[in-house]
Amino acid sequence: MNLLADEGVDKQIVVRLREEGYSVSYVAEMAPGISDDIVLELANKEGSLLLTSDKDFGDLVFRLRRLSAGVVLIRLAGLTPAKKAAIVTSVMSKHSQELAKAFTVITPLGVRIRSSEK
Repeated sequence: MNLLADEGVDKQIVVRLREEGYSVSYVAEMAPGISDDIVLELANKEGSLLLTSDKDFGDLVFRLRRLSAGVVLIRLAGLTPAKKAAIVTSVMSKHSQELAKAFTVITPLGVRIRSSEK
């Protein structure tokens, strides 16, 4: 599974996922400052699951009905980057088959996966 991490995603999450064998492109390393529309377009073009901490992607996917190969919204404020990395890596491992074409939210209380397929 290819992943595209938005620039707001903690670098430790990207590093940990790469250590676990995931192919992760990181906007902060490639093209910092690009718009959310371009980030989503890039993820779709590459067929990558988008990792983000930006709630605006929910607006793009649900309100504006933009197509998505899958979005994982990371809402883990207050946790250390190392703890966030551990949680995200665990979710990726446990739910990898469910994340494509879905909008997933990771919070300290759990994981919500909303499939966009009918």
